[in-house]
Amino acid sequence: MALFLIKRLVGGILTLYVIATLCFLIIYFTPGSPLTGERNIPPEVLRNLERAYNLDKPLHVQYLLRMKGYLTGDFGLSIRYQKPVAELIFPAFPKSLELGCIAFFFAMVVGVPLGILAAARQNRIPDYISSSVALFGICLPNFLLGPLLAMVFALWLHWLPVAGWPEDFSLEELLKVILPAITLAGVHIAYISRLTRAGMLDVLHKDFIRTARSKGLDERSVFLKHALKNGVTPVLSYAGPMAAYIITGSVVVEKVFNVPGLGQHFVDSALARDQAVFMGAILIYSSLVIVFNLLVDIGYSLLDPRVRLA
Repeated sequence: MALFLIKRLVGGILTLYVIATLCFLIIYFTPGSPLTGERNIPPEVLRNLERAYNLDKPLHVQYLLRMKGYLTGDFGLSIRYQKPVAELIFPAFPKSLELGCIAFFFAMVVGVPLGILAAARQNRIPDYISSSVALFGICLPNFLLGPLLAMVFALWLHWLPVAGWPEDFSLEELLKVILPAITLAGVHIAYISRLTRAGMLDVLHKDFIRTARSKGLDERSVFLKHALKNGVTPVLSYAGPMAAYIITGSVVVEKVFNVPGLGQHFVDSALARDQAVFMGAILIYSSLVIVFNLLVDIGYSLLDPRVRLA
């Protein structure tokens, strides 16, 4: 286990280094200047700004300064906001994390029971309904689902707020979480239900399930005590990348519902070519993907003794 963790840690650091390098080169060779935009800046002022942000230095010098900053915990200075990047992304990240955790919870508590129900009632009406809902969720992207939910439940029915994020724990404020969380979790509910159904159906045809039934166990005990643990292992494999994707994929949802999270800064920095903020957000998202994949490998080995991390 220790050797496995060390290997994955080293591999994760190398992966982050490659990602940072590629992002730096892509932004550097993108046409235009992050300092000008649509403004007409006098040449003298432009040269002073470039000197202040080290943009007048050669490529290799800029690159080394950027990597040195990451090693010392300095993400740089935002050109757009005139603030250190850490003061922008770290206060905003908890809101994205909260939204991602709530959406992850929705996806699991809705998707897994739907899959179990479909497997228990194979080729019956509950199975057909679950499959139809899953297919609808897979085909409908969140940038379309979000406005659709806002139009129906906020503008037409007036049940939920159309945008914003809770500022306290009152019921009116907490209702702001529902629409963005469901929008973010929608497609994952569909995938989880399909994976759970397929996993459960595969396990239900195994010999040990036939043995359990032959001993006189009722179907509930067969499902919950024998089939469920082995049937949800495909879901666990999907859960790690899903958790990372939910947090990193909240960019569009945060824009649609005006959630003041990291996604807002990510979109604005990409449009403004604010290199420091953009790369800081990318590195945080990439780190989450690496960590969640590692947690999945460990959890999968605990559920399935046949898996050996070494």
